[in-house]
Amino acid sequence: MQTLLGIDIGTSACKAALFDEDGRVLAAKSQAYPVNYPGPGMVEQDPEEWYRAVCRAVKALFEDGRHRPGDVAGVGIDGQSWSAIPVDASGKVLRDTPIWMDTRAQKLCGRINARMGEELFKVSGNPLQPAYTLPKILWYRENEPQVYEKTDKILQSNSFIAFRLTGAITQDLSQGYGLQCFDMEKGSWDQGILAELGLPAHLLPEIVPCHRIVGRVTARAARETGLCEGTPVAAGGLDAACGTLGAGVISPGQTQEQGGQAGGMSICMDRPVADERLILGMHVVPGRWLLQGGSVGGGGALKWFEEQLGAFEREAARQNGSTSFEELSREAGEIPPGSEGVLFLPYMAGERSPIWNPDAKGVFFGLDYNKTRAHMARAVMEGVGYSLRHNLETARQAGASFHKLHAMGGAANSLTWTQLKSDLTGLPIAVPASDTATTLGAAILAGVGVGLYQGFEQAVQKTVSITREHAPNGENRAVYDRGFERYLGLYERLKDFMIQGEGPL
Repeated sequence: MQTLLGIDIGTSACKAALFDEDGRVLAAKSQAYPVNYPGPGMVEQDPEEWYRAVCRAVKALFEDGRHRPGDVAGVGIDGQSWSAIPVDASGKVLRDTPIWMDTRAQKLCGRINARMGEELFKVSGNPLQPAYTLPKILWYRENEPQVYEKTDKILQSNSFIAFRLTGAITQDLSQGYGLQCFDMEKGSWDQGILAELGLPAHLLPEIVPCHRIVGRVTARAARETGLCEGTPVAAGGLDAACGTLGAGVISPGQTQEQGGQAGGMSICMDRPVADERLILGMHVVPGRWLLQGGSVGGGGALKWFEEQLGAFEREAARQNGSTSFEELSREAGEIPPGSEGVLFLPYMAGERSPIWNPDAKGVFFGLDYNKTRAHMARAVMEGVGYSLRHNLETARQAGASFHKLHAMGGAANSLTWTQLKSDLTGLPIAVPASDTATTLGAAILAGVGVGLYQGFEQAVQKTVSITREHAPNGENRAVYDRGFERYLGLYERLKDFMIQGEGPL
């Protein structure tokens, strides 16, 4: 039996999953790694930690002997966005990479935007914001010239793992959107912008389609991972784009709703539609683009809440044989829609689209002695839902159309959370069979690349099925319409207070 391996380089952990040709999960393993906060606005990870986690997770897939490395027809890799991994000519990593939550380049972005912001947006379809890859490269040049001068290539999360597995240095199309020198229509680097920024072209790797087989597992990587030498490896792509594919979203108008560490949505388009408030990228599917909204406060906001205030739920989970996530979801389900006036702004590490405010802060509002931890848990879920609605309504204003959401990520396992998102957005939500949509999308890329599938339509037909659907409850819509207006108003009234060391205070 031929199998496909999907590897996901997430924010908190690496996940590896083995699939059969019909998309069924045969085995799945994960390995955690740390996130480092070396200074204000700085959020970093060690790419070598990612690779060590990949090695441990992949080896674990085959430990029980039920599946054989020799059956793996191909490997696909997806990864978190906006890395900037500097490697020298020998492939050595020169420093930890700032990740998507990092905002250290905020002042630098202000200077460049004043000089050529419109030009950058016209070419790339994305505004220059500090979280993107390009400002991080420029930050290296200004602040760490010893790193910049030794840098031969800048890699993304998935391309780094592909490099460690095969020795090939590449850049896939779907991750190009992190650099405002990427021509969004042509799928190539804009040499004029590179020249104007003073960046040498050699820093950026060759751009390749996401399903292209870029190399094969080397003898060294085979020893380190347990895979067979010579196993084909696809370029892979952005985690959100692979998750969109794994959720079955490949046709214009179909929309993925993301419920992982981060929240957001991806609307499939047959042409690039740019809006400064949103994120535009190429899909991992050829000839498709994704208009995306990305929030830092997805499942990570509820995880933070559970870690800080969920001791009761952890004990209840231990006694009931459940999880603290399930206990919080159950308690939140007992609270009426609107959380009886409790609101939560999920801006736990600044915020991306559509407000693009690295100084934004998380806020609970509306607490009194009658409110409980369950009110707060539901308010967190609703706050993430409001951020989703904010992005969707912004996309509609930009000209996008959509009628149904395909939910993915751990949050989709909560009936309460999925239903309130449906009520809050007024859209039906379909939940695919596997909650490993992201690794499935990566595996599909490998399957198409090695010819196991004739194309993406056939691959989705074979591998993606829907387990349940949620229809919006019209009775709750009026409650959430009012709540959404309060959500928007609360941020507008508080945003000046959120600036570090400044503002009315």
